[in-house]
Amino acid sequence: MNYRALSKTSLRISEISFGCMSLGNDHVANKALLHQAFDQGINYFDTADLYQAGFNEETVGRAFAGMRGKVVIATKVGNQLRPDGSGWDWNPRKEYILQAVEASLRRLQTDYIDLYQLHGGTIDDPIDETIEAFEQLQRQGKIRHYGISSIRPNVIREYCKRSNIVSVMMQYSVLDRRPEESCLELLREHQIGVLVRGSLASGLLIDKPAKAYLTLPADAVAKASASIQQVATGKTSKTSAALGYVLYHPAVTSSVVGIRTNAQLTDVVEAARHAIMPASSIQVLQQSVPQLVYDQHR
Repeated sequence: MNYRALSKTSLRISEISFGCMSLGNDHVANKALLHQAFDQGINYFDTADLYQAGFNEETVGRAFAGMRGKVVIATKVGNQLRPDGSGWDWNPRKEYILQAVEASLRRLQTDYIDLYQLHGGTIDDPIDETIEAFEQLQRQGKIRHYGISSIRPNVIREYCKRSNIVSVMMQYSVLDRRPEESCLELLREHQIGVLVRGSLASGLLIDKPAKAYLTLPADAVAKASASIQQVATGKTSKTSAALGYVLYHPAVTSSVVGIRTNAQLTDVVEAARHAIMPASSIQVLQQSVPQLVYDQHR
């Protein structure tokens, strides 16, 4: 497994990381899968307080109890669950963040979070207040670094200008190249690491039948999948090609992949070994599908 520095921090994280949202409801099974991922070189694990109403953080905390210093744990905040269980509301206020982090620390069985991320965000948020909360937590040692999870260019620009974020998590793949229009270069210039979600486009680039994706029709998705197959030669699998595409951009630090089974873990780890793509293959993939652009929140 290769490792990359996250922004200007001292954190070095695996270029393929574990999206814990995919975990099930069995602590024992989850621990086994997470430890297998760690044993195969994955050291970055991404969760959120929203996932399974906190159970996801708890299961990650249980899995890595006693070996905290060996793993990099990221979680997220901003979606406040309603007491009646009917859903959640967006809450980026400082008071809520300072309260929510305590529950996350408790569930994760740790006294610090490596990367604390705002789980969304809009241009109408009290952005300076949100930043104040993260900066305070950093001074207190409760978080090491902070970032945001967002695909909104206008929000990303504001955090680049006004904060000390070290990362942005965003959806990016051969099928969804919207970040290439402006966000990736902006983040590279600011030395802010990109954590990619959706690299495999929910399996549409790998093994699932073609269907419409975002604004792309099914035939465009099928063409992209065929191009993935075209560049997947030798030891390079379709998974390798899809991961290699997003890892090619210098702004990207890691691809966060949802892993549910041992078979998926084996496929992803093996694919990571052959995810180095030549420029010619990148061009083939870029030419295979129209580049989408963000039509909102610009």
